[in-house]
Amino acid sequence: MKSKAVMVAGIIDDIRRVFQVLAEQSRRVERETGLTASQLWVLKMLDGTSPRKVTELARSMYLHPATMVGLLDRLELKGLVQRARSDKDRRVVHIVITDQGRELVGNSPEVAQGLLVKGLEPLTDKKVKVISDGFEQIVKILGVQEEPPKLIHSSDVNLPRRRRKS
Repeated sequence: MKSKAVMVAGIIDDIRRVFQVLAEQSRRVERETGLTASQLWVLKMLDGTSPRKVTELARSMYLHPATMVGLLDRLELKGLVQRARSDKDRRVVHIVITDQGRELVGNSPEVAQGLLVKGLEPLTDKKVKVISDGFEQIVKILGVQEEPPKLIHSSDVNLPRRRRKS
């Protein structure tokens, strides 16, 4: 078994790797598309599944609906998505990716948030719990349990969620 010092050094190195790849990926997305990684992730989620309800899209991306609305506002201003009211229920808003949005997705790099979701969802509940517990410890160590989580390298802020006490 590895010593505690070796494991701590490994954890620190892994955290550095994660920060590095997120920063590099975010800069690349912005450089190549002019969008934040979060905005591009929305387009990638819509590509092939458009139209979608705002709440459905937010849920599939593990985001609060209010966060999703802000992302969609910016994408709509750029002409990459459109909102369309449902014919059946006028309260329901569907989001449709435009041809311009589809073209941008076709020429864009992968998004870290999407890779994380794709990688985590197929894991067993036990493995997800281990990862979740580990990250909760890191959050506590850094003293940021009450901070609202910002989307990766973005000014878009997700609403705070309640952390369980331990």
